[in-house]
Amino acid sequence: MREIPPPPSAHEPDTFEILRVWTGDGLSQQCILHTTWKDPATWGLLLVDIARHAARAYAAASDISEQEALTRIKSGIDAEWSFPTDTGSQGLA
Repeated sequence: MREIPPPPSAHEPDTFEILRVWTGDGLSQQCILHTTWKDPATWGLLLVDIARHAARAYAAASDISEQEALTRIKSGIDAEWSFPTDTGSQGLA
């Protein structure tokens, strides 16, 4: 398994992992998560933060702008929201 190393702040006291996602050639995503927060809306905030991080990563690694990448990510979210390709299975830890 090829893991992404955790950031240095992950080793601070009182921190814990809440989400892992795996994928492979031709495979759907597999994830495991802790619900962690009492209000599920907090996941919405996290997912938007992840989208912004991904857009910055694409901008840094390619000739696409951060805004273009974010627009494409949002298009993918909208498409998947409207017509799910995978409704997921329970992967709680």
